[in-house]
Amino acid sequence: MSMTHTTIDGAKLRRAVEQRDAGTLAGLYADDATIEIVDAGAPPSSPRRLSGRNEIDAHLRDVYGRDMRHQVDVVALSGDALGYTVRCAYPDGTKVVCSALGELRDGRIAREVVLQVWDA
Repeated sequence: MSMTHTTIDGAKLRRAVEQRDAGTLAGLYADDATIEIVDAGAPPSSPRRLSGRNEIDAHLRDVYGRDMRHQVDVVALSGDALGYTVRCAYPDGTKVVCSALGELRDGRIAREVVLQVWDA
């Protein structure tokens, strides 16, 4: 899969997530974008941090390369802000919910904070 550089819109984000298109998703981030991920393994005092599109691309290829279904629940875009929620399901029935808030710059995600929770 190649990375496509593009300006973000809700339909494109939804389509890329649900089709597990990591290349298109990576293209929605600025070259110097950052992501902070908070979950059970990376609590608020020690979140996982990704810096730059190369790290983000590798992360997205890992996540969207897994055998699981992704469904975008909510997408909200307003000015320089983005929010969205993704519901995921693994074949064994394990469910994950991810909620992300981001800051946009020049039509791309510049900074994002992701909160994710798995079934126990």
